[in-house]
Amino acid sequence: MCTMMRKTDPVETNIDLGDTDDEDLDADLYEEHEEPQLLWKAELGDRMDEVEAVSPLVDLSDIKPLLNERDPRGVNKCLKVSFEDVIAEPASVRSGDRVWIWSNALFEVTRVWIYRIVTVLLAVPVSIITGLIFAILSFLHIWFFSPFVHHILIITYWLQSLWSIVLDIGVRPFLTSAAKCYDGIRLRLTLE
Repeated sequence: MCTMMRKTDPVETNIDLGDTDDEDLDADLYEEHEEPQLLWKAELGDRMDEVEAVSPLVDLSDIKPLLNERDPRGVNKCLKVSFEDVIAEPASVRSGDRVWIWSNALFEVTRVWIYRIVTVLLAVPVSIITGLIFAILSFLHIWFFSPFVHHILIITYWLQSLWSIVLDIGVRPFLTSAAKCYDGIRLRLTLE
């Protein structure tokens, strides 16, 4: 049933930063289905802010893991830096407590916000460039390098056969006899 909202009614806004698991949302959306449940935007209703859809058809199994875990393989473990990892005062030389607290706060705020600003400005262009590079490399590998290698292997099949014969006739008997000669040697190490 649809109800009209007056303009004077306060609107409650909830912001999900992805730092907590929303078990009720997961239970409502997946409801014991083996396959991921696909929802239309109109069916999401009040939960539209929590699940940002790129297309009208949303696969929730793809979106939820990206919000919670953005580095699942630990590629950037070296970038988990806190203030104490960068700046540390020994016991003999110390600044005032308020200076230390404000320095810590400013460090964290600056680190977070500069990263956010730079990602807003550069994340999309860098992702497009890297996507183009990987697409070009994939194209070259699939359509040029791999067929070229197979072509060379087909052309040089006679050379491979000749090399196999040379190894079987000339090298293998020599190495086999040398292995049998050295097979009887035993080394025993003792401590005296």
